[in-house]
Amino acid sequence: MEYRFLGSAGLRVSALSFGSWVTFGDQVDESIAAACMQEAYDAGVNFFDNAEAYSHGVSETMMGNILKDKGWKRGDLVLSTKIFWGGDGPNDTGLSRKHIIEGTNAALQRLQTDYVDLVFCHRPDIYTPIEEVVWSMHMLIQQGKALYWGTSEWSAERIREAHDFARREHLIPPQMEQPEYNMFKRDRVEHEYERLYSEIGLGTTIWSPLATGLLTGKYNEGIPEGSRLALPEYEWLRNRLLKKGWEEKIEKTQKLAVIADELGCTLAQLAIAWCLMNPDVSTVITGASRPEQVRENMKALDVAAKLEDDVLFAIEDILDNEPAEEIDWRRL
Repeated sequence: MEYRFLGSAGLRVSALSFGSWVTFGDQVDESIAAACMQEAYDAGVNFFDNAEAYSHGVSETMMGNILKDKGWKRGDLVLSTKIFWGGDGPNDTGLSRKHIIEGTNAALQRLQTDYVDLVFCHRPDIYTPIEEVVWSMHMLIQQGKALYWGTSEWSAERIREAHDFARREHLIPPQMEQPEYNMFKRDRVEHEYERLYSEIGLGTTIWSPLATGLLTGKYNEGIPEGSRLALPEYEWLRNRLLKKGWEEKIEKTQKLAVIADELGCTLAQLAIAWCLMNPDVSTVITGASRPEQVRENMKALDVAAKLEDDVLFAIEDILDNEPAEEIDWRRL
């Protein structure tokens, strides 16, 4: 396993990490979840990602039970939660000080740990002043309930606003962002955040490297029964994807599969390895519903070593985001 610094922080996270979104509590039971986490841990994964919203808290409860049963040394783990969607009450959603504090306390109880290493503001809150958010996150760290705080799917402008306020008031600034990043969604990580990496030391814990499963090839012939997009509770995700150039993406996926075959890897491994090539990615969050999937995902580290310039150029030609000769490969 490769370990990378979380931006400018001294904390090191495994280049490949494991997240519980969709699977824990929705697709798998605790025994399968435990087998997946064991497979990841044995491969050297130290970062396990979660959120209060995942399966309405069930995901954190499952992970907490598994961690207690495994008895892994807490210092060897990097655990996270994300705060925003905590329930149906008037103060159970958003980033008010009340919900940040109470939501984090509830997450710690479910995870059965005294602290999380990373706590994220799961989405921006247009109703809560940025000053209140920064102060609340600073308080969590001062109380020892979290070690670093960050954001998820925030604009560069809002992250910079939070950082500048924290520095001005001698508070702890945001350290990391958790954005979606994959071959089909690149602009925010590669362009919008570009100045933040060098100017404030932003780290990234990217999610959906497989574009919600598109980059596995399993949707090339339609939506199979039992897949994520077939779940009733993820109808919103299915509708979003079907409206955004589905056929074009499927066509590109089929072409990318040819490159994967030439490299002797799966399409999923190629997609994950491609994300690893970006030096501004601190860790790639992977997910799985079977331990075999975890084992296969971990092999992406070996695939990344095979991604020479000619392969990367070929991928860019398929993705057709910009002329290959204009890409700054120094960032890869």
